[in-house]
Amino acid sequence: MIGGWIIFIVFALISWLISNQLKRRFDEYSKIPTSNMMSGKDVAQKMLRDHGIYGVTIESVAGKLTDHYNPADKTINLSEEVYNGRSVAAAAVAAHECGHALQHVSAYQWLGLRSSLVPAVSFTSKWMQWVLLAGIIFVNSFPEILFAGICLFAVTTLFSFITLPVELNASNRALLWIRSSGVTNSQTQLKAQDALKWAGYTYIVAALGSLATLLYYIMIFMGRRN
Repeated sequence: MIGGWIIFIVFALISWLISNQLKRRFDEYSKIPTSNMMSGKDVAQKMLRDHGIYGVTIESVAGKLTDHYNPADKTINLSEEVYNGRSVAAAAVAAHECGHALQHVSAYQWLGLRSSLVPAVSFTSKWMQWVLLAGIIFVNSFPEILFAGICLFAVTTLFSFITLPVELNASNRALLWIRSSGVTNSQTQLKAQDALKWAGYTYIVAALGSLATLLYYIMIFMGRRN
């Protein structure tokens, strides 16, 4: 159990550091205007229009860094700061979410695979921690419980790794477009790239942390007393 807590603390610390750095970079780049002073909403509208996409709705949602694309109802949800912001950070985030819409339209295989796993992840998230807890308590008498918990956790770990190419590809699409469309120039492009780079790090750490935790549970299962 001590090893598990060490893994948790290490990845929690790394996650906190990256999240803190992301917020700091976002705040910094939120003060730098785009070349054409377009708002995040304007950027999203233009990027979709330039790619011939007209069936996607752009909405404003509460919170900070709560931006996301919902393939179920084809909505790009931008936080208020991004929706109304006329900064490099707002443009980068808005374009990134549009990148997911482009993936959806082009039937990008990794996005389709991630979407297909959403129901399974929603189910496993409700029961996983309780099954794992019971599995650890009764690991020697009923190891099947822990095995079931490991299978549930493996689904969320798989989801984390499938998310990586989806997010990185969306960022690449965003950076390519904002540069070619004149939203950024040679200087602000680097800042947009840096902002999305740190956002990508959060997904990488989450995936590696999930894998490390999964391996820890497997070690408990394999090391149980018969």
